[in-house]
Amino acid sequence: MLSTAHHADVVIVGAGIAGLSAAHQLISAGVTVSVLEAAPHVGGRMATEHIDGFRLDRIGQLLNTSYPELRRTPGLDGTGLRLFRPGVLVHSDGRLHRGGEAGVRRGAPHGPRGVGGAFTRARALASAPHPLDQARLGATLARLAGTPTSRLLARPERPAMEALPVRGLPARTVTRFLRPLLSALLCDPDLTTSSRCADLALRGYARGRMCVPAGGAATLPERLAAALPPGTVRTGVRVTDVSVTRVVTAEHGEVGCRSVIVATGARAAAGLLPGLRVPGFHPVTVLHHTAPEPPPAGPALLLDADRSGPVSHTAVMSEVDRSRAPHGRVLISSTVLGTPPDDLDRRARRQLAALYGTGTDDWELLAVHHDPEAVPAMAPPHDLRRPVRLLAGLYVCGDHRDTSTVQGALYSGRRAGHAVLRDFGVQPGYGAVRPLPAAA
Repeated sequence: MLSTAHHADVVIVGAGIAGLSAAHQLISAGVTVSVLEAAPHVGGRMATEHIDGFRLDRIGQLLNTSYPELRRTPGLDGTGLRLFRPGVLVHSDGRLHRGGEAGVRRGAPHGPRGVGGAFTRARALASAPHPLDQARLGATLARLAGTPTSRLLARPERPAMEALPVRGLPARTVTRFLRPLLSALLCDPDLTTSSRCADLALRGYARGRMCVPAGGAATLPERLAAALPPGTVRTGVRVTDVSVTRVVTAEHGEVGCRSVIVATGARAAAGLLPGLRVPGFHPVTVLHHTAPEPPPAGPALLLDADRSGPVSHTAVMSEVDRSRAPHGRVLISSTVLGTPPDDLDRRARRQLAALYGTGTDDWELLAVHHDPEAVPAMAPPHDLRRPVRLLAGLYVCGDHRDTSTVQGALYSGRRAGHAVLRDFGVQPGYGAVRPLPAAA
């Protein structure tokens, strides 16, 4: 229980991965921290629902092994990542184009130097009838994999859809592969996202492997919270007002402190910090089905380049991560970008039947999760490093201050924690980049 006598050096409002990342930066420097979360659980949008032994993500954002913060953030040691098959499956012109089973070269790292797999993933993207397209796409991804961030951010900025034709790739490659891939990576079906952010997403794809956390998205914030000192995180505490020296809670009155970090979603942050800009958002809906038998796709991400229905991408998640379904059961998770239609399940089943080449009438719908503000939009001009320090003693972090990814949320938390430490007169340390745990 909190009381007016409770005091911490820093109070963090919000126990999503940004706030928990900031807490780790501060505590590792000897600063006392209290994290207050209005919900009954940590994680924010990175939530996983448990139904009949299934673990169902509410948003299902894709991760990548190339994300540096997955290897640098304290508390994520031992977090298992489950990898998709290298490349993707693409349904185009009514046919499914299957890539090779081989992925990153044996022994090639999954981090920033793991660029050797870019050509392999390009071949997995390209269709066999156009070998020249394969070579061009492979060269494009390889160049992106080796391009420094500073050079990507110096490029002219425009909507990603407008930038795709200038890459020198055939229109069929853009339509069949780059557009559906970027739509899935950015959760932006119309590709209104900044071309610089799109380049970063493609570079991450070329450098690493797409993956999901073992056991569901919620395992990331749960591990971060569990690695903090006992009593640091308090759930069910709603903050109604903040200043540089205290927060006001609905349940426990005022809590004193030296500094406050607001680590909520963009809209809630603007409610506590008047004048903070609220971005637009990309709605995301995730459907979870179970089937008597797994569709013949294996642990691959399947994209619909034909846009024949509401589903943008889908995967047999029980093949990617066995822990997400009870033993012997099948879990198919499908993502709809934008506003879903009223007859979503019927239309999705019809589309999934065509994508997987199998009947779906006997599939059971386990859950539908819709979030109208799932992913903050990154329309140009987009500042990838929006300030986290509003003034001495008051800070803000979250994916709305960086890139709208797990990497962006974790990194914004690191930036906020370091900004607090500098204002306290403490030189922040930078954690070593650790190898990722082996994925099963």
